Amino acid sequence: MTLAISTDLSIVLAIGGAALATYSLRLGGLLLAERLPKNGGFKRFMETLPGTILLALVAPGIFSAGIHGGVAALATALCAWKTKNLLLAMIVGMGIVAAGRLLTGYP
Repeated sequence: MTLAISTDLSIVLAIGGAALATYSLRLGGLLLAERLPKNGGFKRFMETLPGTILLALVAPGIFSAGIHGGVAALATALCAWKTKNLLLAMIVGMGIVAAGRLLTGYP
């Protein structure tokens, strides 16, 4: 019985610690943002950062999907640019990867 109680307490402490760490980082970011420069080169850097992060998250998936991923990424970008419809662009990209894998037998 004491083992179950101590295990439950350790789980609660771990979850509480993770929540405290997460919200401390978020609060720190908000407080730090007030002190950062609002103009010049730093502002341009901060404006381009989200695109850079998105590319860093998407690029490994494109490369791991091989040629199908490259073709799908290009088609997705072109569709999003031309139609301004992101849902349609994602469907086009997924459809190209799915069709390519189906036709080549790639899992």
